[in-house]
Amino acid sequence: MSTHVIAVAGKGGVGKTTTCGMIIEALCRKGKGPLLVVDADANSNLNEVLGVEVDTTLGSIREEMAHAELLQVSPIPKGMTKQEYAEYKFNEALIEEDDYDMLVMGRTEGKGCYCYVNGVLKTQIDKYYGRYKYMVIDNEAGLEHIARGTLPHVDTLLLVSDCSRRGIQAAARIAEMVNALELKPGVMKLIVNRAPGGRLNDGVKEEIEKHGLDLVGVLPQDDLVYEFDCEGKPSAKVPDDAPVKVALKSIMDTLQL
Repeated sequence: MSTHVIAVAGKGGVGKTTTCGMIIEALCRKGKGPLLVVDADANSNLNEVLGVEVDTTLGSIREEMAHAELLQVSPIPKGMTKQEYAEYKFNEALIEEDDYDMLVMGRTEGKGCYCYVNGVLKTQIDKYYGRYKYMVIDNEAGLEHIARGTLPHVDTLLLVSDCSRRGIQAAARIAEMVNALELKPGVMKLIVNRAPGGRLNDGVKEEIEKHGLDLVGVLPQDDLVYEFDCEGKPSAKVPDDAPVKVALKSIMDTLQL
């Protein structure tokens, strides 16, 4: 099976993870599965946006194994190598939902741990690549995982910004990094989020044009998303007739996803 990789990137606080969650919901509603959802942001809360309980992450498994080594207490069953045990434990990190499976990187503690769990994430992504029709990856702010080569070739790279000049400038810096690294995603588009009335003022339009960003659509400021978040409800599950969902459907249709 050929896997179409969708990566969502942008600076913190622009609604990147909520947008990613809504993209996942849209793909599921269209029956585009099987999907693998990857939360590659150590500080992300994609599971909360989707309404998924997470007990095990790649980071927590790493911490568990490191703690056992520190105490010199081996949790490895007899007859199993350390590598086999690690693979067994990492398989447990795959969360199976009705419409998609989910892999969460999670946080680690201590010096050098990020590099280790980043390597684990790459190994797991490589293992699952080809088993799913779509892989949707919520990246950390910036392009750390893409720059490190953690991700496979990205077919659709979506840069998410809020409707401010600084937000557009941050998206432009990510686009510049993509070009400098010659990553060559199949498609790289800009989504502007939280626009009052779903419209951009002339200053923001000028900034987008100045940096040569390819705007695929605008998501309006939707108070219902805020209300869902305040009430502890999965914000990706706002009704389909909510303005932000209607706008996202148009973007998905344009992208042919």
